[in-house]
Amino acid sequence: MVDISFDARHDTHLKRFLSAVWIQLFRTSRISFGGTAAVVTSMALISGLSAADATKSIIVSALLIAALADNLTDALSIHTFQESEQLNQKYAFIGTITNFITRLLLTISFVFLVGLSPLEHVAKVTIAWGMLLLATLTYLVAHERKVKPMLEIVKHLLIASAIIIASNLIPTWIGALLG
Repeated sequence: MVDISFDARHDTHLKRFLSAVWIQLFRTSRISFGGTAAVVTSMALISGLSAADATKSIIVSALLIAALADNLTDALSIHTFQESEQLNQKYAFIGTITNFITRLLLTISFVFLVGLSPLEHVAKVTIAWGMLLLATLTYLVAHERKVKPMLEIVKHLLIASAIIIASNLIPTWIGALLG
């Protein structure tokens, strides 16, 4: 009979290994691009589509299309850039995968909120969620950079707000243009 039990030493080594892998994959330098892109893109899509009186199914479809098509395009672009910079292939691959997973998971969090919220509140709920995520990510990056996080958070939230406002204006402009 084969003994498949682990002793405490093996368990500790496994925990250390998994912790090291997790830390390497999800360092702020690896998730900051994908995280920011997913959050701001999701808020802009939801806000703009809500302003255009889109249904939940259209909003969710747009989010999932962005989560797949835009995400894969960004992942490929980042990978190609990293290869052009002659970054070690292993690190380029890890960066590509981490960016993809980060964007996918964050976009799915918006999909769940759209599904759970009444249509008339979808934009407000998801913008609040997105601003919280963006502020948290900005805080983590600022903390790592040893700069004052509040100023960075305000700057990033203002930029995201400008993008959301522009996304809200597009349906109005298109409606006026196409009647």
